[in-house]
Amino acid sequence: MDIQDIYKIYQTNPIVTTDSRNCPEGSIFVALKGTSFDGNKFAEAALEKGCSYAIIDEKEYAKAGDERYILVDDALVTYKELAREHRRQFSIPVIGITGTNGKTTSKELISAVLAEKFNVHHTEANYNNDVGVPRTLLDIRPEHEIAVIEMGASHPGDIEKLVTYAEPTCGLITNVGRAHLQGFGSFEGVKQTKGELYDYLKAHDCLLFLNESNPDLIEMAKQREFNRIITYGQDDTADVQGYVVSCAPCLKFEWQSSSLNTHHPSPTTYEVQTHLIGSYNLDNMLAAIAIGLHFGVTPQQINHALENYVPHNNRSQLTETAHNKLIVDAYNANPSSMAAAIENFQLMDVENKMAILGDMRELGEASAEEHQKIVELLKATDIRNVWLVGEEFGKTQTDFRKFNDIEEVKAEIARQRPEDHYILIKGSNGIKLFELPALL
Repeated sequence: MDIQDIYKIYQTNPIVTTDSRNCPEGSIFVALKGTSFDGNKFAEAALEKGCSYAIIDEKEYAKAGDERYILVDDALVTYKELAREHRRQFSIPVIGITGTNGKTTSKELISAVLAEKFNVHHTEANYNNDVGVPRTLLDIRPEHEIAVIEMGASHPGDIEKLVTYAEPTCGLITNVGRAHLQGFGSFEGVKQTKGELYDYLKAHDCLLFLNESNPDLIEMAKQREFNRIITYGQDDTADVQGYVVSCAPCLKFEWQSSSLNTHHPSPTTYEVQTHLIGSYNLDNMLAAIAIGLHFGVTPQQINHALENYVPHNNRSQLTETAHNKLIVDAYNANPSSMAAAIENFQLMDVENKMAILGDMRELGEASAEEHQKIVELLKATDIRNVWLVGEEFGKTQTDFRKFNDIEEVKAEIARQRPEDHYILIKGSNGIKLFELPALL
């Protein structure tokens, strides 16, 4: 059975699930495999629970004569091809986003801005891998007018594969930094992999949104000689220009655009007060503005969207408890995002600063060096009350307090909770620092 035949089945059963515990009536179950599971083993159960069909890639799990089993060579490949076939049914703009830091925040800001004018479909949470991107594509419906697709990577070739199915019509890289070095091997590996989005956009003569304040991205774009570029950044030459007004503690900024702002051709400056922590979020804001203006969203609509966006999922969140004020950025961490968070925290004019920082994962052979660099950065600040959590920080040379894991931190908080502090909480998701706000 080829992909067109499978797609015809999908058209009458337009719900796809990869979880046998979640089987809506009339859905299609796709038997994916992982390091510790084999979806083929659950195909029969999925059909019993309500699925109309099961896509499997191991013949032994198909019942003879039961046409509900669709046997393919590779269920994951079929899943992706089905998503691409579905995506091709829609001639809507598809915005592709990747980058080391800020992918999810940028995706949400861009979606919020575009939603002022369009019915927007976007990646939920951070479903940005080779399973999440097809899932997002398969959820596109006729009422959607534009799609925003987030794409993540941890190994060379990841983005090249994802764009093959997402087929973006325009896109951007938020930035490139030292993350997932265990998979990429080096910073050059990061640039090469993220640049696979640029390769696709160039090959298909698509529009690029470029951060003109980022030297790495400028270099990568110049190498590919794009014909269609819209720029944003802090430089006066950018199509959309922005400047930080204050971070006390949430970002306030000004922006203007004479080239894209057709509603006010003469330079008009707008001031926006956001709910996001950190000057590093300026680039994410400007990207959303540039994309919004390109698609005809008015400055007033753009400002309304940005001013009303409230972060969640432990990303740049400002939380006030009965005992402390917290900056919670505990979803993920790598050297560049960790340094940016510390530098921003250092600039904040608040008293009783404290930082609880967790290991940065997937750095491979560079881990020891990168964790020590963060310690040296901390030493150069006025943040004296620092708790370091995890095995990698435990190996660093420093007098800062160290904890082996989250349980030791919880025990210390139970013994003597900090009071009246401004606390930065940041680390890789696996360290589980997101469990701390409820205790602080």
